[in-house]
Amino acid sequence: MAKSIMIQGTMSNAGKSLLTAALCRIFRQDGYSAAPFKSQNMALNSYVTREGREMGRAQAMQAEAAGVEPSFLMNPILLKPTTDRGSQVIVNGRVRGEMKAADYFRYKKSLVPEVMEAYRELSRRFDIIVIEGAGSPVELNLKKDDIVNMGLARLTASPVLLAGDIDRGGVFAQLLGTLMLLEPEENAMVKGLVVNKFRGDLRLFDEGVKILEERSGKPVAGVVPWIDVDLDEEDSLSERLENKNASAADIAVVRLPKISNFTDFDAFARCGIPVRYVSRENELGRPDLLILPGTKSSIADMRWLRESGLEPAIKSLASTGAPIFGVCGGYQLLGKKISDPLNSEGGGEIEGLGLLNMETVFKSEKTLAQKRAAIAGVRGFFSCLNGLEAEGYEIHTGETASEEAPLFANGEGSVRGNVCGCYLHGVFDAAAVPIVKALFAKKGLEYNSPPLDKAAYKELQYNKLAEAVRQSLGMDLIYRIIEEGI
Repeated sequence: MAKSIMIQGTMSNAGKSLLTAALCRIFRQDGYSAAPFKSQNMALNSYVTREGREMGRAQAMQAEAAGVEPSFLMNPILLKPTTDRGSQVIVNGRVRGEMKAADYFRYKKSLVPEVMEAYRELSRRFDIIVIEGAGSPVELNLKKDDIVNMGLARLTASPVLLAGDIDRGGVFAQLLGTLMLLEPEENAMVKGLVVNKFRGDLRLFDEGVKILEERSGKPVAGVVPWIDVDLDEEDSLSERLENKNASAADIAVVRLPKISNFTDFDAFARCGIPVRYVSRENELGRPDLLILPGTKSSIADMRWLRESGLEPAIKSLASTGAPIFGVCGGYQLLGKKISDPLNSEGGGEIEGLGLLNMETVFKSEKTLAQKRAAIAGVRGFFSCLNGLEAEGYEIHTGETASEEAPLFANGEGSVRGNVCGCYLHGVFDAAAVPIVKALFAKKGLEYNSPPLDKAAYKELQYNKLAEAVRQSLGMDLIYRIIEEGI
């Protein structure tokens, strides 16, 4: 059975996901088989495994760092918020149903056997399991029946590293306050502290390390610098969503309230053209390309487009001939009508933007599949994609009937002139470079940046992350903590 170590944080976005990925890569470099594990994740960015199961995007990224195939076992519970008070509950990669927060809070304890079976199966396959917590372990009103922080550490007998985010300030209060609020037996399970996201000269925090160790009675395993790596992020706290600046080719993405899988657009950043996000009519301007991203609630987000004033602005942009591309939920928004008769995503019916002659109806079964498809026979601006083979995955409940020309040779997707859409997450991994070249050509410019090998690029990022963390953490201490356990 595997050894384990758990990364908990003093708050959301303390850097748990990247620390987990870094340790997965370091253990792999050191000759161990490692796997990530997060019992419960709440995120709209998700991934579809080879066997057609859904899991958190961060755990798929961490699996890549470990050099192993992503598996739903690494994230047995995924919560995808559909409203401010409820979520779609996905267990072992399959939809279990829609639940209000209070109902799920009562239900989650019944999922412990399934969480532990997933963990035990991973433990049989790997040498080391790196477990990631969620949020803070001392949300006192939520601690009862905890299955993701100290409750999980207890169930898996895992020693804990507690990480604080110094970049957001108050790291002493974060770390020492968290330890103070833990129960004594929980406090004893914390074997080391990590000060994360430090900017500047690390030597300036030497006194801080002494203070933390004296007051906590625990070793500081390391002070990790702010690391500039380009890896998938999974939630709305991502700094990428705050970018408002246009590049040489101005690519704008509508920041829908329930935006999902925004990692689709990282492909443009790898081309040197990061996208900007807009949420108001006055932010839209006249971009060279507008993208409507995925959304967990197409009808609610279509209503938001209408109420925010973005709908007429998008239609006006389309009338000028500017290219518009919709992915998954964004693809549905481009059509004439969206209907949810079975209440799959909140129910109701609404008129879409009407830029493509198609209608979407939500069904009870969710499509979950990895796919590969060739693009051929496209006219207009998006003819720049002809000859490409795109691959990625689909996650959607809606089924779309289109009378437009297909984007893909297999008949899927839709194109009409300068408006295009499809369900394939990952399409831009193949399409970003030809789209950017075409946008540059429209402006009389030449795009000379060579296309990047995505796999090689990711490997560089994982190795960069691992090297920075290896140099910052006392790895001898980390291995000793793993060996000694709790």
